[in-house]
Amino acid sequence: MHSVCSETFLSYFAPFGSFVVNTKFKIGLDGGGTKTELILVDAAGTVVVRHSAPGCNPSQIGPERAGAVVRDAIAALLAAAPPGGARPAIVATHLYTAGSSIFWKDFATTLREHGQVLTGPDSLPVLELATGGAPGLVLHAGTGSFVAARAPDGSIHYAGGLGWKFGDPGSGSDLGRRAIGHALLELQGWAKPTALGDALKAHTGLADAVANTRFFYTAEDANARIAGFAPRVLELAGAGCVPAQTALACTVTDLVEYARLVTTKLFGSAVVPCGVSGAILNSPPAIYALKALAETHAWPVEYRFITEAPIEGVHRLLMKS
Repeated sequence: MHSVCSETFLSYFAPFGSFVVNTKFKIGLDGGGTKTELILVDAAGTVVVRHSAPGCNPSQIGPERAGAVVRDAIAALLAAAPPGGARPAIVATHLYTAGSSIFWKDFATTLREHGQVLTGPDSLPVLELATGGAPGLVLHAGTGSFVAARAPDGSIHYAGGLGWKFGDPGSGSDLGRRAIGHALLELQGWAKPTALGDALKAHTGLADAVANTRFFYTAEDANARIAGFAPRVLELAGAGCVPAQTALACTVTDLVEYARLVTTKLFGSAVVPCGVSGAILNSPPAIYALKALAETHAWPVEYRFITEAPIEGVHRLLMKS
C-alpha cells in the first residue's frame, strides 16, 4: 500500500490490488496548420493530461502525414495518463481540425477504442469561446483564418477558411504574403527601403530580390516560411513601419468584409457579440484596425477579444457532450 496518496489521484482509480481504470475519460483535440493540441478530461471535467504536437492540416502536409500526426499525438497523450502505463478507457473523442472535413470523418472511422468519435471544423472551439453557445460570430486568424457564426436559430455558418491558395485574409499566410511582396519591391529598388526589406533578408538569410523570390517558389515548406514572417511584420507595424502597417490593415480589412457579409445576412442590424481570436488579431495594431473598421462601417458588433487558446473551447465542448 502507498503511504501517501492524494485524493485527486485516487478519484481516478479504485483502491484494489490492481488499478481499475475510470471509464469516463474523454479526449479533445484542436488541430491547425501550426500545431495540434490535445487534452484528456475526466468525468468531473478536470484536464488530466495535455499534449502538443506539430500541425495536422492535410491541405498543408498531406492526408497520410496528417493522420499520422494525430495518431501519434493521441498515443502520446494516453501514454502520459495516470497511472503511467495503463491505458485509460475512453468514452468520447472530439477532433476539431483544419482541412478537409471528408478526410477527417473518414479518419475518425479508423480510430478504435476511442469511444464515440466526433469530428468538426476548428472554428467550433473558438466560436464556443466567443459566444458560449449564444448567437454571434468569431474572427480567427492563425496560420489560416476564418469567420464562424451561430445564427439565432442555432445553425452554424462558416466563411473564408479557403486556404493559402485562395487568400485566407487576416491569416499569418496572407499577412506574410503581402509584406513579403512589398519587401521584394524594396529589394528590387522600386520602393523606398524600410525595415521590412531588412527583416525579410534576416528571415531568409538571402540578400537580393531574385534569391528571395526563388526561395519562396522552391522551398517545400514555403507556406510555413511565409506565415512565419507574420510575427515580425506585427512587430514592425507596432513600431511604426508604414509598409508593415499597410499590409496588416489590408489583410484585416478583407477579413472584416467577410464578417460584415455574415452579420448582415444572419443578424441584420442587431448588435451581436464578435469574438476575436488568434495572436495576429489580438495584437495592438490589429485591434486598432478592427475598432476603426467597426466605427467607419457602422458595423454592429460587440468585440470580445479572446486570449484563451482554442483548446479551451474544445474543453467546453467536451463538457457539453
